[in-house]
Amino acid sequence: MSLLRSAFISTTAGLALCAFAPIARGGEATSIDAMDGASFQPPKEKGTVEQVDGKVGKAVKFTFADDCKGQFAMSRNHGTPEWDKAAGISFWVKGDGSKHCGTLQFVWNEDFAQRYGYAFRVDGTEWTKVVVPWRDFLPELSNADSKPLDPAGDRQPSKLGSLWFGKWWFWSDAAAHAYAIDEIKLEPTIDMDTKDYKPAGASLARVYAKLKAGQPITVVTMGDSLTDTRHGSNKKTNWPSFFKAGVASTYKSDATIVNPAIGGTELRQNLVLMPNWLMTTPEPDLVTVLFGYNDFASGMTGPAFAALQKDTIQRIRRETHGKADVLIITTCPAASKWDEMADLAEACRTAAKDQNAGICDIYALIHELGKDNKDQFFDEDKTHLSALGQQTIAKAVLEALEKNGK
Repeated sequence: MSLLRSAFISTTAGLALCAFAPIARGGEATSIDAMDGASFQPPKEKGTVEQVDGKVGKAVKFTFADDCKGQFAMSRNHGTPEWDKAAGISFWVKGDGSKHCGTLQFVWNEDFAQRYGYAFRVDGTEWTKVVVPWRDFLPELSNADSKPLDPAGDRQPSKLGSLWFGKWWFWSDAAAHAYAIDEIKLEPTIDMDTKDYKPAGASLARVYAKLKAGQPITVVTMGDSLTDTRHGSNKKTNWPSFFKAGVASTYKSDATIVNPAIGGTELRQNLVLMPNWLMTTPEPDLVTVLFGYNDFASGMTGPAFAALQKDTIQRIRRETHGKADVLIITTCPAASKWDEMADLAEACRTAAKDQNAGICDIYALIHELGKDNKDQFFDEDKTHLSALGQQTIAKAVLEALEKNGK
């Protein structure tokens, strides 16, 4: 069998599921919870827990009502020294067929500022195996202590607290959904995709070639409130819409914009949420990444942001099978924080150069254009973008495609 990256290994022939991650191989998996008993407590509201027929014996079905953010079913299962010897965990899931995700979450060492999340699809209605290496449990916060799990480092899985199922506050999609879980195990070894998808030539050569040929492109715009079209400052005008219009006028091409941006979120939280858009857009032509303000407010430092941006580029490439070009948009300054986020902007440049990703330096651009009147680029709150600021970013992204595409 060839190396697959699917987070879903179907037990039914022909079941096509397209979010990708590793497969467990070799050795004996050690049970964490066979799910044959009542080991999970239901959330206080908007959720139920019940025993159902499982993949093996019995399983536990988790049902969440609409607007279930902040509701968790909690177990007594938690890390042990054996977890540090494992490559990760696996479990079986049977979804309700909906286009939503379930979420597994841990708190590390009883420190609620160090939370780790993993999202999995529930659109399959047959029992499907999910394999999760430790690297795919993603930190959900940007404080200085929040680091990736590492059995050989200082964030050992053995110190993970009890295992929870549910969605934390940053989930925009908290609609009603249900899934059954069975046979949670430690996996001794996991074959992981280690292929280097870094392009050998121009970082955005593929998407630029399609634009030059007048071909349609699909663009995923990851971001916070500067990109989220539901935010008040973006409802009438927003940079993704200006960008789409620019693609049409400049290249006579059509850009389909898939916009998963959520106001108030940090980059790490949006990495957890990637399976949401991968369900419908598994191989976009371009993924843009624009974050920083909320990360900075949560304590993100320049070196940590550079490491996170590198990981982001690598994850996007892995999860899209190397088909997506990646454009890093540097952290945008705010009139209220004109110079404070320079380290984060530099971190974006460093990561893009290291990973040969596209770079759009709006931090430097807006600093140059706004040196005499910075307020013109921002809304009344001096943080979110005015129409001019949105147009400036859209034009810069359009120009970055050519600059990074040749």
